[in-house]
Amino acid sequence: MALYPLTMAEEDLKVKVWNEWFAECEYSTNGKVDFELKIGKDKNPLGLEEAPLLWAEAKKGRNHDIVESFVQLILTIGRYTGSGRIIDETLNPQYLGAFDAEKIAFVPLDAVIDIFDKNDFDWTVTPSDHASKEFKEIQCLVKDSIDKSKSLYNFEENKKELKNFIKNGIIGGGTDGRQQITSRNFVRVFHIWEKRVLPSINIDWKRTKGILPRDFFLADLLSQDGKGLVENLFVILNSDKYILKLHGDALGLGKDAEICYFYKDKQEAYNAFWNIYKRPPKKQFWDTIMERVDLLVPVDVRERKGAFFTPEVWVEKSQQYLADVLGSNWQDGYYIWDCCAGTGNLEVGLKKPLRVWVSTLDESDVRIMRELCRESKQYAKEHIFQFDFLNGGFEDLPESLKNVLKDPQKRKHLIIYINPPYAEATNAKTSTGTGKNKSGVATQNKICQESQEHIGKASNELFALFFYRIYKEIQGCILAEFSTLKILQGSSFKDFRKFFKAELKKLFIVPASSFDNVNGDFPIGFFIWDTSQKVKFNSIQASVFEKGNVPLGQKTIQISSNSKSINKWAAEEDIAKKNEELIIGYQENPTPDFQNNKFLNFTNNIGTRHNNYFAYAASTMFSGAVYFAVRECIEHTWLNDRDQFLAPQKSWKADKEFQNDCLMYALFHGQNRITSKNGTNHWIPFTEEEVNVVEEFESHFMTDFINGRIRPKGNLQPEFSFDGDCYNGFKMVAEEQASYSIPLEFSKEALEVKKAGLALWRYYHSRQGQGDDVNFPYNVNASLYDIREHFQGRNEKGKMNKDSKDDIYMKLIQNLRTAVSMLGDKISDKVYEHGFLLR
Repeated sequence: MALYPLTMAEEDLKVKVWNEWFAECEYSTNGKVDFELKIGKDKNPLGLEEAPLLWAEAKKGRNHDIVESFVQLILTIGRYTGSGRIIDETLNPQYLGAFDAEKIAFVPLDAVIDIFDKNDFDWTVTPSDHASKEFKEIQCLVKDSIDKSKSLYNFEENKKELKNFIKNGIIGGGTDGRQQITSRNFVRVFHIWEKRVLPSINIDWKRTKGILPRDFFLADLLSQDGKGLVENLFVILNSDKYILKLHGDALGLGKDAEICYFYKDKQEAYNAFWNIYKRPPKKQFWDTIMERVDLLVPVDVRERKGAFFTPEVWVEKSQQYLADVLGSNWQDGYYIWDCCAGTGNLEVGLKKPLRVWVSTLDESDVRIMRELCRESKQYAKEHIFQFDFLNGGFEDLPESLKNVLKDPQKRKHLIIYINPPYAEATNAKTSTGTGKNKSGVATQNKICQESQEHIGKASNELFALFFYRIYKEIQGCILAEFSTLKILQGSSFKDFRKFFKAELKKLFIVPASSFDNVNGDFPIGFFIWDTSQKVKFNSIQASVFEKGNVPLGQKTIQISSNSKSINKWAAEEDIAKKNEELIIGYQENPTPDFQNNKFLNFTNNIGTRHNNYFAYAASTMFSGAVYFAVRECIEHTWLNDRDQFLAPQKSWKADKEFQNDCLMYALFHGQNRITSKNGTNHWIPFTEEEVNVVEEFESHFMTDFINGRIRPKGNLQPEFSFDGDCYNGFKMVAEEQASYSIPLEFSKEALEVKKAGLALWRYYHSRQGQGDDVNFPYNVNASLYDIREHFQGRNEKGKMNKDSKDDIYMKLIQNLRTAVSMLGDKISDKVYEHGFLLR
């Protein structure tokens, strides 16, 4: 029997259920989850950000399958959107719910929490599509857990039981009412703690060294009744103060010491916060929280320290690769030193603690590692130590490790096993003029100053500095490391490759996005180098794995015998200014790899970024279009992100079809940003007759060029008399004139692009003064960019919209994009044939 009318609208049902069962809570739909409950404002006077009490899926009517409702809710809170996943970006409730007009059910979130860590799953699917294979897959995986853990109540028949469960389970949380902290929400809780509690602690950050806010949070979190539960932490809570235990010269005191930090407000903010959140967490979450404390470190600090957590799947695979290279019993015969260990997760799985040393920059990380290995016995306590690898002297190392470093034979059996920091002094923003150099990153250490004359620009990168010192001062060792592929491919690593001669034994490649908090679509590799073999790197076959350890095959990485980049080639081809020709536009040529293709475009004028701007004119039309097309025609992926574009072989000059394809590709590509608003549009590839306009175009340059009326093959000489043989003041050399009248011949794929473009131009000009376009300023000289802007418009931030309300335009522009893409596929084969990229 239904308590609520079966015809009641879903929104009305949600309000009814809230009013009658959860009135003391705050209710919202939050735009994503159907039904969210939070603690009432009267119970949260400070307005602290709170975990919700319940997320629920609502359905009008009755006879709805409860499991299906929970699956839809799981897909909703686990779905990736532009702002991230709800389950990851917000605090989580203890319970999930599902209800209709007849019944309501609750499931502890912990019962299904593991499903959200499923990597080999498309978390972008539409949650409400119950027929999708993804929906069925999740349903199959969680059905048993939901059936076993759900609490199901009929609104009419189980009134008393339901009220009791809501009071003690949902609102009471099954505890004293405070919110639980788990391995999933501790980062979010930390950020709230930073805002509410941290300012109340009397800390002079200018006088601290190596102390982070996370150290005080851990002191709070892992305590009970005002007393710290973990003695090895860097900072310990002791009633109304924090005690920082220092060893040696950690703060320049010259001796061991203790420093106390008190509260500014007599613990008012502290008490208010911890009256809402329950601590310590359940013991089952302790190890995970301690292992992932890197997530509580600001990104800029993490970059300097290299505190990026290596996923367990890649740790395991790296150790499999070491076994492949060094033998299945490699741990019996080799020593291991991780000299930038962070909190030591790279050493998980190592079985010979007396042969393993781990060091890190911060004493707080040392303490955490000692606490983690207290029960696991992963390595000897004396083998965990604080050491600044880029500044410290090896004389300060433990005696047992120094003995290995001093012995040439033992050094050959030493593995430097590291996931070093990837920070650099410059990045994409600084190189393109939109940001500043990162102060102190990579450059403010002893090794950087020493290495510059040997490895050049590579000294800007921290991981290169680690490799430099290892190679120079620990000669003969095995270097097993995670890093980007710059060491093999990067143009700024040319000097490094001349210096660093070692045999690359084996390599696998994975996406950077599989590492937590590493942004960007680029590859990270695990390299095994034998530094005792002085070998110049030429090529290697690397195995490739997607997230979740899914094999994707092999990738060949090699160094070209032609070391000249495509940008140097383009600079040599950029002769328009020297010839004093009519310049019809400029092309921005960014750093020559896939990751920077997003900056590639051509427009009317020189831009402001610190890139080369190639001048388009009659003599440079083909080389400019070829440059543009070869860089754009192959899709950017995480795997090719660091691949370098090279100067081509001479064969491209004889391939006229290739050149003409590239010109047509460039003319109609979306990165053509020529606009008549910024000067004469010389890029219209049609005549007035072809697009049915009666007004004359301001320029016929492009159609004249295509039809062979201005195709310079030799030098141009100024002739400042405008007779029939001249174009814009320049006359062709007489002996060349016989070949200038030959129109360009295009492939069928290129002609399809032109056909699709012509349909778009004709539609634009046919719309003059019609329908929604009556008040839009008509422009007879409109470029492709102008036409796109006309139909798509711009948003409030001034950015062009992706779509248009004009269905005919959307069909035409999609036809053009498809034709351009197909032409790009044809061009891509020639990219490798002519040597712009290595296969």
